[in-house]
Amino acid sequence: AQVPSGVRGVGGKMAAPVRGRGGSAASEPGAAPYGNFPNYSRFQAPEGRVRLLPGGLLRSLFPAAARPLLGLDVGCNSGELSVALYRHLLGLQESEGSLAQPAAGEDLNLLCCDIDPVLIERAQRCSPFPASISFASLDIMDSSARELFLSSYLGRFGRSTFDIGFCMSVTMWIHLNHGDSGLMEFLSLLSSLCTYLLIEPQPWKCYRAAARRLRKLGRNDFDHFRSLAINGDMAERITQILTKDCAMELVCCFGNTSWDRSLLLFKSNDANQKGMECSEQEQ
Repeated sequence: AQVPSGVRGVGGKMAAPVRGRGGSAASEPGAAPYGNFPNYSRFQAPEGRVRLLPGGLLRSLFPAAARPLLGLDVGCNSGELSVALYRHLLGLQESEGSLAQPAAGEDLNLLCCDIDPVLIERAQRCSPFPASISFASLDIMDSSARELFLSSYLGRFGRSTFDIGFCMSVTMWIHLNHGDSGLMEFLSLLSSLCTYLLIEPQPWKCYRAAARRLRKLGRNDFDHFRSLAINGDMAERITQILTKDCAMELVCCFGNTSWDRSLLLFKSNDANQKGMECSEQEQ
């Protein structure tokens, strides 16, 4: 299977436990200002994204790479989408867990992180692949916690980067809580960490809806919402940032979900150099 070429219509959150900052202990879903909705998969089912991805994607992207491949899922919530992506990428049936597929971890190991420790506990408890999918509570914007945690994980495999990263409906929460500079920092981080990056940006209408939910609850608005200069067509703006500022290229758009979000695949322009480094480490 070949990765589709050409672009069809190209137009957050995460180590210290943070219950007091809108954790999933909140009884009102709109009171989750980091996107950590307690029942997220019920209103945006994983199948809505997974069905857009071609079969054999990993083989197409990494035909000769040494295994296991390493993946990073940022903002994984309670893990339903992470597990669905894992099954799809490895061609596993829904009924198959780690006991039925003991070799799954030989092909792909996936590190999933989220800001909400309650959601992470649920993901750990329900994971059908505990040996090859790791869930951890991490604030990805906390540089000291992030660097220690990620370097420790990568070091277990003798690696310095991930083969593929996933950022599914996370960019808005980073943007609202950390501003334009925070979004730029976040995208720069992902581009430096991952050879390929699959990203699903929220459109601008979702920003307005998130701000409206907070106001309805009588809560303070997002600190940065009214001052964001990066706005409008967010899929296009994020594509520009990744391609012009972060040394990535847009490989393809896999289409839009039923809730009108693009699935965009990017590749690091430094991918060949990263591959050479990996080969040298393995010799």
